[in-house]
Amino acid sequence: MTEALTSASAPAAEPAVNVPAGTPVPAEGFGAAPDPAPAGAPATPADVETAVHAIADRSRHAARKMAHANRAWKDRGLRAIGKALLEHKNHILAANAKDVAAGRSSGTGAALLDRLTLTEQRITALAAALENLATLPDPVGNVVRGQTLPNGLRLRQVNVPMGVIAAIYEARPNVTVDIAGLALKSGNAVILRGGSAAAATNAALVTILRDALESVGLPADAVQSVDQFGRDGANALMRARGRVDVLIPRGGRELIQTVVTNSSVPVIETGEGNVHIFLDASAGEEMSVDILLNAKTQRPSVCNTVETLLVHSKSTVLPAVAAALRAAGVRLHVDQRVRAALPASIETVPATDEDWATEYMDLDLAVAMVDSLDEAVRHIRKWSTGHTEAILTNDLANAERFIAEIDSAAVIVNASTRFTDGGELGLGAEVGISTQKLHARGPMGLTELTTTKWIVQGEGQIRG
Repeated sequence: MTEALTSASAPAAEPAVNVPAGTPVPAEGFGAAPDPAPAGAPATPADVETAVHAIADRSRHAARKMAHANRAWKDRGLRAIGKALLEHKNHILAANAKDVAAGRSSGTGAALLDRLTLTEQRITALAAALENLATLPDPVGNVVRGQTLPNGLRLRQVNVPMGVIAAIYEARPNVTVDIAGLALKSGNAVILRGGSAAAATNAALVTILRDALESVGLPADAVQSVDQFGRDGANALMRARGRVDVLIPRGGRELIQTVVTNSSVPVIETGEGNVHIFLDASAGEEMSVDILLNAKTQRPSVCNTVETLLVHSKSTVLPAVAAALRAAGVRLHVDQRVRAALPASIETVPATDEDWATEYMDLDLAVAMVDSLDEAVRHIRKWSTGHTEAILTNDLANAERFIAEIDSAAVIVNASTRFTDGGELGLGAEVGISTQKLHARGPMGLTELTTTKWIVQGEGQIRG
């Protein structure tokens, strides 16, 4: 028997709803949702807005049910999704192959293609992440603080779901699963806009997610997409204030700034990752080489990859680090002092101010030489996007100063910047990495997708 939301009985079936054209197709139609909207979908922005509002209203209805779902039921939904991903991996891979082929034919760069591509191993990892998410505590109902006032009023501040979360993101189909899983576990409904580059893959994934939820008695409308409406759908989502509670953009600078600038829905700003590592004079060669190789080359297309290396002028390990990076295929954009400190056999290109501001998301690295920790901090303050900065050092005082003086979402000592990740930090997954300072900062997991509610219980007290 399907477990009840909060009692022993399952919710009654919802009344039939007229579904706008473009609702995810059945399993045999994986990949059949192109972008822009297919024939029969609303043709004008006003029509699209009406259709998106209808989607948001169904999300609101689903969110009310998800808010009351107990942990066991939500975890069952997550496990059902994970199982379905594995069962339908051939359908997912076939849809993804269409997107990747289209990307190659249109000249999409290697970094974007890497983010777009799903493999059997990546699908297995998505299923494993959902299983891990199911093992984490449910944030809903967690008591943040509480007390009994002198007048006898009993106070509790508790975590509650946001409600309807919307996400606009670029060609990363894994984000479709990550965001949906986190939203569901935290008791929310989610509306997705994943971009045209991953249209076929996302259509397949959304269908799987919805079917899996329905199979365990959770509302399929807890996961919906507006991909079928193209850019007009994204614009309508940004204007759906009152229907959508929070909007999360995830992608490059242009996408994020477009959403921040144009959205009337409250936005949690996730930032690009112009990530720095400062190589202090005391850092050893083996640790420095290992960390720099991992931070730059393990997966260069993601936001926690190092983009700028600052090297103390008294460091003796720069030639070894540079040689290892070049051997791994990294193109070094260096200032004049770094060029002079390297052997002629190590190939480099001159760096410009544009390099210090660039999130390459590829096998490129800007390298500058500094004479002190203070100079490194000044450089980071000037060029950082507030995502992640790291120091490699054996000097405890320098490590403590770096931690105190760097104002980024994550500050790391003697470890790879690749650890700024929800899964690696034990959050199960992440919706994105927030570089703002309101509500959420850093990797956004389950708790960051909740807000709080004050509960005041009394016995007839009145205010004097």
